Parts: sequence; C-alpha cells; structure tokens
Amino acid sequence: MRSRMLIGLALAVISAATFGTSGSLAKGLLDAGWSPGAAVTWRVGIGAAVLLLPALLMLRGRWHLLRTGWPSMALFGLLAVAGCQLAYFLAVERISVAVALLLEYLGIILVVGWLWWRHGLRPRPLTVLGAAVAVAGLVFVLDVFGVAEIDMIGVLWGLIAAVGMAAYYVMSADETTGLPPLVLATGGLTVGTLILLLAGLVGVVPMTRTTADVVLGGNSLPWWSVILILGVVAATLAYATGVAATRRLGSKLASFVGLTEVLFSFIWAWVLLGQMPAWVQLFGGALILAGVVLVKLDERPSEVHPEEPLTQDEIRSQPAGV
Repeated sequence: MRSRMLIGLALAVISAATFGTSGSLAKGLLDAGWSPGAAVTWRVGIGAAVLLLPALLMLRGRWHLLRTGWPSMALFGLLAVAGCQLAYFLAVERISVAVALLLEYLGIILVVGWLWWRHGLRPRPLTVLGAAVAVAGLVFVLDVFGVAEIDMIGVLWGLIAAVGMAAYYVMSADETTGLPPLVLATGGLTVGTLILLLAGLVGVVPMTRTTADVVLGGNSLPWWSVILILGVVAATLAYATGVAATRRLGSKLASFVGLTEVLFSFIWAWVLLGQMPAWVQLFGGALILAGVVLVKLDERPSEVHPEEPLTQDEIRSQPAGV
C-alpha cells in the first residue's frame, strides 16, 4: 500500500508539471494566430496517436473491455478532454494563464460535492470552511476591488473548465469499468479529437492555424515544434500519468496533489511568457490553495475509492452521525 501511494504521488507530480506547460505553450500559439480550437485539437490528436499502440498492446486478449467500457471513454473524451481543454484554452485567450488555471481548479470543490451527492460522503465542518475560503479566494482572483482588469467571458470559460476538471478526477478514479488507466486515457483523447474535429467541420469551433514562428522565452520557434511539445508532453505524458496517479490515490487526494500544477504553471508562464498575475490575484490564489488544503485535511480513508464498501474497522472508526 505504501509503495502504491508513493508511486501515485510521483506520477501525480509528473502529471502536474506536464499539464502546467499547456497554458503557456497554447498562449504562444494563440499569439501567433492560432485559434483555441485548432491548438487543443492538435494537442489531443497527437496525444491519442502516440498512446494508441501502447494501449492496443495492453488490451491484447481483453477486447471485451472496449465493449463494456466505451461509454466511460466517450464521456471522458467529451467532458475531461474536449470540453475541459477547449474551455481552458478559450479562457487563456482572454485572461492570464495563472488566473485561468486557478479558476479551473475550483473543480476540486465540485469533486467534494460529487462525492457527497453520489456516495453520501457528507462534508464535515472543515470541508465547509475550506470551500468558503476557496470562494473568498475566487473573489480576489476576479479582483472585484478593481486593481486588475478581468475579462468576464474568460472567467466563464475558466469555470466551465472547472467542471471538466472535476469530471477528469472523478472518472479517472473509477475502476469499476476494468479499463486500464492507459486505455482510458487513450480512448478519451481519441474521442475528444473526433468531437473537436466534428465541431470544426460544422463550423461550431473555428480551426484557424498558421505557419508563423511562435515566440516563447524570447526565442522564435517553428510552429510544429511547439505543437509537438504540446501534444507529447502536455497531452500524452500528462494524461497517461494523471489517470494512473488518480487510480492509486483516489479522486480527492489526486486533485490535491494536482494543485502543484498551479505552481508549475506560474513558473512556465514566467519563463516562457514573462507573465505574472497581480499581487491581489496571487493573494486570492493563496486563499484558493488554502481552502482546498482544508478540504483535504478532512478526507476520510474510505474516500480514496468511495465505490468500495467500508470494512468493519472503517465503519467503527467513523465519527458519530456520519
């Protein structure tokens, strides 16, 4: 159990570090003339292509898992891949990478709500306090006091991305389908790519791209190199390690460790874009992080995999009235 936890933590940090590159890389592409739809489609498409062969090899002899698990892969692709990433890129188009990411990570509060509604894991006072602190942090991130300008459409996209992020953690932790983590990630990326391509074909999502160089870190890079990094690092590696980590840690703990993506995103945005949020927004971000830490401190052992029944020892250890 200890080794499973340590491996899960290591995978979660790797996933956070690689996910953290996506906003800065996408921002460079958007500034070069790419549309959010084109950038996210190339990202998830490359990720799906790279993972396809390993996933097929892993499924060898167990093809029945595709018949029983395709609804989960389809929903994962719709919400956790296409919906979440497109909304995040649309947010990055209008607001800073850091603010967009902080809004997206309010999805952790939605994870807590889902566990309460679906599995009866009622939040205790510490969780309620954490949620309140996180909402207070959101007030400062949105800068209602007027120190920094905020595009409210960008904020809306950031909140939609939060719904997709909550779906990512909840569905990644679900082992009832029997799908290996790599297969779920590959299926989700494939479905997400198809959804985005279809949306582009019917004109719902603009698919504008250019061959102009992309400026990152003060250097001009060819567009294909940035797209390749975005697909291999921010999609292939990020999703594969993220789903594997969540299977080991559970949705709540994995989402907590995933908060390190905020720190990695700050670093990448500073290094690649020279972009830093206002001090009042940094304070709001600190409140959001503090609120989620309070939520995590309230976690029960049974919340790692809530679909599994409690043991007699766990039942006896529950506080009265829970």
